[in-house]
Amino acid sequence: MSHSSTDARPAPKYWIFLLWLAAFYLGWAALVQLGGYWDTVLAHWPIALSMAFGSYFAGSTPMGGGTVGFPVLVLLFDYPGAMGRNFGLAIQSIGMVSAAIYIFSVRTPVNWKLLRPAMIGSVIGTPLGAAFVAPFLPDIWVKLLFAIVWASFGLMHLVKLKELVNSHETDVTWGRLDPYIGFALGASGGIVASLTGVGIDMMLYACLVLLYRCDLKIAVPTSVVIMAFTSVVGIGVNVLLSRLNPAVYPMSPAVFANWLAAAPVVALGAPFGALVVNLISRTPTILVVSILCIGQFVWTVVQEGVTGLLLVSAIAGVLVMNFVFMVLYHIGRSRPLPVGSLPHLQSQSPQIAIESATD
Repeated sequence: MSHSSTDARPAPKYWIFLLWLAAFYLGWAALVQLGGYWDTVLAHWPIALSMAFGSYFAGSTPMGGGTVGFPVLVLLFDYPGAMGRNFGLAIQSIGMVSAAIYIFSVRTPVNWKLLRPAMIGSVIGTPLGAAFVAPFLPDIWVKLLFAIVWASFGLMHLVKLKELVNSHETDVTWGRLDPYIGFALGASGGIVASLTGVGIDMMLYACLVLLYRCDLKIAVPTSVVIMAFTSVVGIGVNVLLSRLNPAVYPMSPAVFANWLAAAPVVALGAPFGALVVNLISRTPTILVVSILCIGQFVWTVVQEGVTGLLLVSAIAGVLVMNFVFMVLYHIGRSRPLPVGSLPHLQSQSPQIAIESATD
């Protein structure tokens, strides 16, 4: 198929993204000014600085901004895991949403055949995890779950980095299984996100690049959109639960304070990451983030004093996840069902896909 089809894509509508930025910054400034929160913003500058890097990674890789926010707050500043989770969801409801709006504004293609059912699954899995799992999971388990998931993805990228970056030009479908795969990813990923604040984006991304052989230029934006959607659902549910039963579902005031300081940074940082990776190779950024993912696993184990059976279980968790990744990888290459190519998928704008989803 000719690549000329990409020329038929609608022109970018930057004004949509700029309108969003104007509305957000006006609202944020009004909130800080009227609430007298300037001292709070200045006092929490370390998290704003950290999220300057975290938001860039969020927009340019399949790892959400919570990949930096969670370990910084939980491991460096010694906040509980629930605080890191809630902050991750809250800050991504700005940063990832901002990146998603930019993605749609510039007509970047996403994989709707998995994204739509994943959103439905997330609407179910995220509230269930927040209500029935997160409050009762020991803090050390939350930290280790985060460490295991991220170390697994980091290791996967280090092993398959060259192939993931260079070898995905074919769109693959699994026919009638697509909606079920997407829904299962959304439901299970929503539960993971309700515990750690992130994860559903990386799960959807892994399925796209390993099982569906999807090009990173589509897989990464798709992961950004699902994380943006899940973040809004997650923080909304957590705030509601904290109002209904604060004893069981507490919401630390530190979440709001850190959010105030970091929100104006991530509103630009995540879209900036989405923009930059279209101009340069993704390899250096993914390599750095992968090393950070493995490093935070070691950091968690050392700082929390994880030993004995718990340490063995954590290492086994990383190995099991990578075994699953390898299975997906081999299935994706042994039973492909090609239906088109990257230019074909690019020719369908997100707006058209959204309209078809509502028919």
